[in-house]
Amino acid sequence: MKISIRIIFTVFLLHAVMFDVNAQKQINITVAQDGTGNYKTVQEALNKVPTDNKIPFIIHIKNGVYKERLILDTRKNFVTLIGEDKNKTILTYDNHAGLKLANGDTINTWSSASFFIYADNFTAENITFQNNAGFTAGQATALFVFGTREAFKNCRMIGFQDVLFCSGQGTLQYYENCYIEGTTDFIFGPATAVFNHCEMHSKKNSHVTAASTPREIPYGFVFFDCKLTADSGLNKVSLGRPWQPNASVTYIHCYIGSHIIPEGWSNWKNPDNEKTARFAEYENSGPGANITSRVSWSRQLTKEEFEQKYTIKKILGDWNP
Repeated sequence: MKISIRIIFTVFLLHAVMFDVNAQKQINITVAQDGTGNYKTVQEALNKVPTDNKIPFIIHIKNGVYKERLILDTRKNFVTLIGEDKNKTILTYDNHAGLKLANGDTINTWSSASFFIYADNFTAENITFQNNAGFTAGQATALFVFGTREAFKNCRMIGFQDVLFCSGQGTLQYYENCYIEGTTDFIFGPATAVFNHCEMHSKKNSHVTAASTPREIPYGFVFFDCKLTADSGLNKVSLGRPWQPNASVTYIHCYIGSHIIPEGWSNWKNPDNEKTARFAEYENSGPGANITSRVSWSRQLTKEEFEQKYTIKKILGDWNP
């Protein structure tokens, strides 16, 4: 009799535990520098995400300037960061190329980021991501986005050279209502990334993008209904140059300011890139959108191409951010 009761009690406990786990739909924690949250630093919160996580892990970040070199490891998936105010919730660091890491390695473009995101299914809202190394620091990335299905909404990416590294070949990324500010190649990398209603602000006569799209990947950076602006006095900025020969960048229904050169694009001082780079535009507006002097190796999409190939669903597939 005692054994039967013990077995029944054990089964009851197992069912209770299973029910509790299944009932837990998401986890919410808060980061606040003043101690009113669960943690005072963002990295502490990221460390609490379980490996092989499968449920939404939501981290609310209260206003403050968090100077941290952040890493979200591979397999710590389904994380969402929500800032209190995009202008006052600032994640920042100041590494740049040429400095030394604690282990003695020299920092380069790939290791200069303020925030490294390796996990998949990441989302950020209402946050400023910054690298404030300075105008003359060289490569100094704010965001290194390596995972796939990564979405950023109502965020700011601030820095100078190489601000937003859309890394990870074949990965999918989405940016909506974001403000991205930098000097040279401040949006770059091999990922497939959609920018929807974003503003790209240039702070130097240089290049907005430097895509390195692999040849077999049909889409690189695609800008829908975006706005290209610049500091006053700038007039020699290109829409992009190919970091790799098959770079793919397309601007659709964007406002292009007068800082963009009439030729539009740069071949990165390599005429061979003109044979392979995939640079295109469609029905843009603004003083920099005049296509009469565009380089001959860029192209204007046809209406049929736009309607059949350049929709967000076509580019991102089954993923709906």
